[in-house]
Amino acid sequence: MKARFVRVAEAGRPTFDIEIDGRVTQAAEGDTLMVSLLAAQDALRDCEFDAGRRAGFCLMGACQDCWVWTAQGERLRACTTLAAPGMSIITRDALTGGGLWPRTRN
Repeated sequence: MKARFVRVAEAGRPTFDIEIDGRVTQAAEGDTLMVSLLAAQDALRDCEFDAGRRAGFCLMGACQDCWVWTAQGERLRACTTLAAPGMSIITRDALTGGGLWPRTRN
């Protein structure tokens, strides 16, 4: 899968595993979830209004475009939440098990 963010001249930060939609990838110490997710894939999450994908917008917690879920069902803003070792993040509506993804229509 092609990443939206590419790390250039990255050196010295420890990395650790996080899980994104059941796939293990690396995050770096100090990364927000948004950076970790977009360094691993081409989009941040499913759109709640149509079949498209979203990539975040404001990067500072104001636009509400970066909500993702933990495997336990906790809702997080990817742009303001630091990645942590062992996190399991869900970005796809189909993987939430139903009832977690906000919907404005049926």
